[in-house]
Amino acid sequence: MTLETKKSKFVELGKFLSQFSSIENPSKNDVLGNDLFFDECLNLIALSQSHNGWYTPEQVCFAFQSWAKALTQEKLDQWLSAYDFTDRQPKTIALILAGNIPLVGFHDFLSVLISGHNVLVKTSSNDQHLLPFIAKYLIHIAPEFKDKITFVEGKLENFDAVIATGSNNTARYFEYYFKDKPSIIRKNRNSVALLTGEESREQLEALGEDIFRYFGLGCRNVSKLFVPKNYSFDAFFEAIFKYKEVIEYEKYANNYDYNKAVFLMSNFKLLDNGFLTIKEDNGYSSPISSTFYEFYEDIDDVVKRLQDEEDKIQCIVSNNLISNSIPFGQTQSPELWDYADNVDTISFLLTIK
Repeated sequence: MTLETKKSKFVELGKFLSQFSSIENPSKNDVLGNDLFFDECLNLIALSQSHNGWYTPEQVCFAFQSWAKALTQEKLDQWLSAYDFTDRQPKTIALILAGNIPLVGFHDFLSVLISGHNVLVKTSSNDQHLLPFIAKYLIHIAPEFKDKITFVEGKLENFDAVIATGSNNTARYFEYYFKDKPSIIRKNRNSVALLTGEESREQLEALGEDIFRYFGLGCRNVSKLFVPKNYSFDAFFEAIFKYKEVIEYEKYANNYDYNKAVFLMSNFKLLDNGFLTIKEDNGYSSPISSTFYEFYEDIDDVVKRLQDEEDKIQCIVSNNLISNSIPFGQTQSPELWDYADNVDTISFLLTIK
């Protein structure tokens, strides 16, 4: 299958996913495979929360829409134009996927297939249905993919390289277990926002999207705020009030109650609006339903710290205060060329001999 053919099939996948902005949307007449897959996809979205309590229909539909916007001819062309795919011998690439947010491993899956390799997938126990469904759809519209996609439940065997995502603890295990294979091993990372106090209400509302999308479970979710000394959080709390319905989800509410109780029993000073606690803390990884904050006096000190600790940071949100920072509200809408941990997955895949 040529690169152009593969791109065209992923464009068709994007068109298919674009239909699911909600479970009430009607099907479109010009989408391949709708007769077999449209209703099945609706059922999958409806059942996802029973498979994983964090995968509400709204969150799954958001993930589908994000990938639909990415899988266009223009964006695939822009992404892949920088690489040379000629004379590549197909290898088998093992993927060990996380399951914290819907389709979190799809970019690796896409990258392996688009670069001409075979993919051997071990899904997370928290996300065992979405990617296999998408693979089934792809095989239907492009039967050539059938021999290139394999899902496994047990031990990974007979592969040439691996991309594995996990916690800092599992990463140490991965690094030892796969020490003789070319690999990308991803660890815990968090995202931060750098504020000055001059942000508009619209920017602070968008920051709420960065905090609450996927209930804050993703490495691209903002879990830490850097704010100037004597910063008032009043405007922040007013702007994020639009996300108050998050507390209606039982799993989130349980985490809110538990983490707030732990903080209070530990005599930590908290600010609280009834669905989010914020706590002064120099760490990055805040628990679900909480965001850490830290005061600064010199913004240059923050910039230097973030540069020094870049191995802990996935995204930085700011109003162009630091190079490569992301606009407010955009952390969960990465482009195809926005690689996790800033490791170029395609370049890695093209080096596998």
